[in-house]
Amino acid sequence: MAFLVSGTLRMASQIAGARDSLGRKGKYNLQGPRVALTLSSPEVSASTIAVLEDVFQTLGFESCQRREASVQDFLRELTGFREQLDAHGGPMGCVLVALVGPCGQLRQPQQLVRELSHCGALWGCPKVFLLLSGTSGGAHKPGAFLTSLGELCGRCPHWSLLQLLTEVFCRTAEESSGATYCPVLRSSLRGALCLGDVEPWRPKPEHRPSAQYDLSGARAALFLAVIRDRPGAQHDVKALGDLCQTLGFKTTLRTDPTAQAFQEELARFREQLDTHKDPVSCALVALMAHGGPQGQLLGADGQEVQPEALVQELNCCGALRGCPKIFLLQACRGGHRDAGMGPKGRPWFWRWLQAPPAIPSHADILQIDVDAQGSSSRGSTPGNSDILMVYAATEGCIAYRDEEKGSDFIQTLVEVLRTDPRGDLLELLTEVNRQVCELDVLGPDCDERRKACLEIYSSLRRRLCLQV
Repeated sequence: MAFLVSGTLRMASQIAGARDSLGRKGKYNLQGPRVALTLSSPEVSASTIAVLEDVFQTLGFESCQRREASVQDFLRELTGFREQLDAHGGPMGCVLVALVGPCGQLRQPQQLVRELSHCGALWGCPKVFLLLSGTSGGAHKPGAFLTSLGELCGRCPHWSLLQLLTEVFCRTAEESSGATYCPVLRSSLRGALCLGDVEPWRPKPEHRPSAQYDLSGARAALFLAVIRDRPGAQHDVKALGDLCQTLGFKTTLRTDPTAQAFQEELARFREQLDTHKDPVSCALVALMAHGGPQGQLLGADGQEVQPEALVQELNCCGALRGCPKIFLLQACRGGHRDAGMGPKGRPWFWRWLQAPPAIPSHADILQIDVDAQGSSSRGSTPGNSDILMVYAATEGCIAYRDEEKGSDFIQTLVEVLRTDPRGDLLELLTEVNRQVCELDVLGPDCDERRKACLEIYSSLRRRLCLQV
């Protein structure tokens, strides 16, 4: 009997180690059940639901549920769905939730998204949210988006979902009033998410999306960094500056800007790019400062500036039309200190053998806003294309910084990009997030270990590789 127990525990340890090694390779293990849920309001057309269900089947979701309710009742329905998953008794592989309602009514979806963050059965599993406008008036036709997504996943099963979405964004972007609008993704994934019928441990195929940004023109970077009363910030400025120089960016640094200077420096940067004699192919803006309770940036004078206003300033740059615009934000977005989440519903021997590290509460989430032009949720860009924003913390959380080394976000980003400068930037940022999520933070004002997690916003329409 003792031999049998010993053998069982040894096998369980090997299984647990295999699951962990897959995580370390940066790819999600989707061997558990895949469950999809559609929450739709009564106004949503039957054709939209039919296309959505076809896409679910193409993506390999065995269980597809549909619940009809008013947008105001979505949270109650999602709570019931979470309780159903927790009662399942075992880990899941992936969950996909489609929220379909009238145009403009899904303005604050974060409460819905975070409801599933508390689901024990989904610990460490990817949670995908698809926000769709199912009635007339939306900026995009959901059928075109869904059809392109289903087709690409069926044709290119080895592509990660981020690669697929970038290609879909390229196909479904629309011109309006001189600007290009496209869907927006919001990611805190820690690894590649491949929904096609390809085992995650197989070698990565060479075939990748062909469309790639042309970065043969000039590259410009602007650093706006509040150093005063932010020990360690100087290390971030130095490390990021050296990296940008290596990658061919001409960098401008402004330290301790006031809130007004943040706006003025961005306006000046935009004017310089518009008057540049040679074509400009890429711009990078690093914003480093204290953050306000609602995600505002605080200038050296303590006054507030909205980061979205700075993004829009650069988005008006004619020289950057159709070019990638990268924003790195090292600042708090609130005061919450995340203790992370541990596994629930695991076999007793797996928990007894080893205590898996906690995962940040808001990790492993991918949110796709198909009708981003009509969205006004706080912290989002209004659907303009070719923008990549990377926050050092998720909404409402603290961004940590070490006085001796600098921030985990910037230092890890520099290390990953130096290791693989030719990689797809979205994939590299996912790897940065994986490494940051593995760290435990013990700050001077907190006796308990805390977790950090990045949040990535992207409306890129092509692969972005900073070095060819």
